[in-house]
Amino acid sequence: MNTTVGEKDVSTAVLLNASREQVFEAWIDPDQLAQWWGPRGFRNTFEVFEPKPDGDWKFVMHGPDGTDYDNHNVFREVRPNERIVIEHLHFPPFKLTGSFEDEGGRTRLTFHQEFATKEVFDQVKSYCIEGNQQNLERLQDLLAKLHA
Repeated sequence: MNTTVGEKDVSTAVLLNASREQVFEAWIDPDQLAQWWGPRGFRNTFEVFEPKPDGDWKFVMHGPDGTDYDNHNVFREVRPNERIVIEHLHFPPFKLTGSFEDEGGRTRLTFHQEFATKEVFDQVKSYCIEGNQQNLERLQDLLAKLHA
């Protein structure tokens, strides 16, 4: 995994042992997405999931300590096997872009998160970077299990 941190954004790239189609499916199939979305120890309950442009994604992320975190995202762009752009409407406000590039049957996923302001990013930076890496590790684990 390679992570780059900017003034108000963080980008992590990972090479996954799965095709672009398999990685894309893990983002738009709610059963798969619920298994890997979020840091280690978190689980999700999806209330609304519409993976299409301007579609809602409302869910509760359940923390390992029992705390529930309400989330509301809107899909801004969904290009099969290429790119997904999600706008997170609750605090902290950010835009997340997942880009999928073929590398000889494997997929380079770039997970780019841009926050509304530098100040917002400064507030969440201490846990966001590690959380994103854990999120992508969970995706790697799921893909390995499903496509072994």
